[in-house]
Amino acid sequence: MPDAATKSERTRQRILDAAAHVLSVRGYSGTRLSDIARHAAVQAPAIYYYFPSREDVIEEVMWAGVSRMRTHVRSVLDALPPETPPLDRIDAAVEAHLRHELEISDYTRAAIRNAGQLPEHIQTRQLAEANRYGDLWRTLIADAAKAGAIRSDLDLRAARMLILGALNWAVEWWNPRRGSLTTVVETAQSLIRNGLGVR
Repeated sequence: MPDAATKSERTRQRILDAAAHVLSVRGYSGTRLSDIARHAAVQAPAIYYYFPSREDVIEEVMWAGVSRMRTHVRSVLDALPPETPPLDRIDAAVEAHLRHELEISDYTRAAIRNAGQLPEHIQTRQLAEANRYGDLWRTLIADAAKAGAIRSDLDLRAARMLILGALNWAVEWWNPRRGSLTTVVETAQSLIRNGLGVR
């Protein structure tokens, strides 16, 4: 029986992985169960054994995309030495965010690219998780401000929203054939550090 459960869990995960990939490429309106099934190497009706509807699959992917991003960035920050200066912590978060969305996770790409396309009834979990991720950035920027590392003339909320907006928008324009991800990371870090930092 444990083997059957494990096989079932693996199939469910394969369906979610396929849905994340298709959603990240085709978007909410272009994602069909038949495409997910083909990518997961299952029959389309089999998806209904694991998920009641297409919307349930998509809701799970969207929530996981934000949750995995938050967990990844949090783990990178937690691994830094306690004495790491606030702007260096923001640099680390910028790199973790960009690498996760552009290199590591179909889930996160799907969540970012489709955040504004979902019907209201399947947004609840994703929005709650997005608020938790926003809290992480709110703390990063507030800590830097308290340390005197951020210009006093800046509106901290606007700064945070502009930073996250710019980082998220990278999924729409970055192409690995036209420049390295490391260059994108370093450029973003420089712009953000110089934009926030006290001169």
